[in-house]
Amino acid sequence: MNNTTLKQIANQLGISITTVSKALKGYSDVSQKTKNAVIELANHLNYTPNSFAVNLRTKESKTIGLIIPTLVHDFFSNVIQGILEEAEKRDYLVIILQSNEKLDFEKKQINLLLNKRVDGILMSLSNETGEFEHLKSILSYNTPLVLFDKIAKLVNCSKVTINDRKAAYDAVSYLIKKGYKKIAHFRGSYLPQNSIDRFLGYKKALEDNNIIYDSALVYVCDNNLDFENGYENAKKVVNEHPEIDAIFAVTDLVAVGIIKYLNEVGIAIPTQIAVLGFSNWFMSSVISPKLSTIDQPGFEIGKKSASILFDEINLKKNNLPIVFQSIELGTRIIERQST
Repeated sequence: MNNTTLKQIANQLGISITTVSKALKGYSDVSQKTKNAVIELANHLNYTPNSFAVNLRTKESKTIGLIIPTLVHDFFSNVIQGILEEAEKRDYLVIILQSNEKLDFEKKQINLLLNKRVDGILMSLSNETGEFEHLKSILSYNTPLVLFDKIAKLVNCSKVTINDRKAAYDAVSYLIKKGYKKIAHFRGSYLPQNSIDRFLGYKKALEDNNIIYDSALVYVCDNNLDFENGYENAKKVVNEHPEIDAIFAVTDLVAVGIIKYLNEVGIAIPTQIAVLGFSNWFMSSVISPKLSTIDQPGFEIGKKSASILFDEINLKKNNLPIVFQSIELGTRIIERQST
C-alpha cells in the first residue's frame, strides 16, 4: 500500500495542499466543515505525517540516542527507566543501543545515531574506551552529549555520576570498623574511570586506617564484570590467601559469584569471609546470605542525565549558550547478612 500524501487528500477534496495541512494542524483560518472533511478523509486513507519531512522543517527528530555497555545489569535497567520517564514527558523516542563493552561497537553506534540525526546522545562508556575522538565528533556535529556512570574526564560535556572513590572508601572503612583487617578487592579493568576510582577508594581507606596495602590482594576482573569473574577469583584468593577475612567487589554481579563459591566450599559468610558489593541490584536481597552493598541510584542517574540533555537540546534550538554541568549523586551503604 502506498503512503497517502497531503496532495492526494487535497486532490480528492478539491482544495489546496496548504489548506489540508492547516486543517490537520487545527488552524483557526480553516472552517470547521473543511477541517472535518479533511480529518475524515485522512483517517479513511490511513494518512500519517511524513516524519522525515517534518524533521527537515523543524530541524528536530524528536529522538535521542542512548548507548549503554550492557543490558543485563540491573543498574542499567534502572537507568533506562529513568531516561524513558523523562523522554515520555517530552514526547521523545529513545533509540537504545548496547556497546557490549566494545570500543568498536561504540564508535559504530555513534555514527549510526549521528546519521539518524538524533537530537542528543546519552552514553555510559565501554570498558575498552580509552580514546575519545569519537566522543568529540559528537560535539563537532553540535549534537548535545551527556555522559553518565562511566565517563571521560577529558571530554568537555555534561556528566552525571556518583563519587565512586568516596563510595568505595566508605565501603572499606565500614568493613574495617566491623573488625575486618585482611580485605581483598576484586576490581574492574584498568580503563573505566569508575573502576579506577573504586580501587583508589579501597586503597585510601586501608591507608587511613593504618592497614598496609597489599597489591597481591587485588584481583582484576575482565571487561564483562560478571558472575564468573567473582566465582573464579574467589577460588584463587581463597587458595592463594587463606588469611583474608573480607572481599570488596566492584559490582554486585561479581559479589554474587564470590558468594556462590564460598557457599560451595563451606566457608561461612560473614564469620570467616565477609562480602560487600556495589550497585544494589535486585539479586542482592534474594541470594543467601543477602548481600551488603553500596546503593547506586540508577533511576535517578537516568532521570537527571535525560533532564540535562533535554535542557541542552532546548537551549541549542533557541540559539542560547550551553553551560556544561557535572552532577554528583549520593550513595549509601546497605547492610545485609554478608557483612
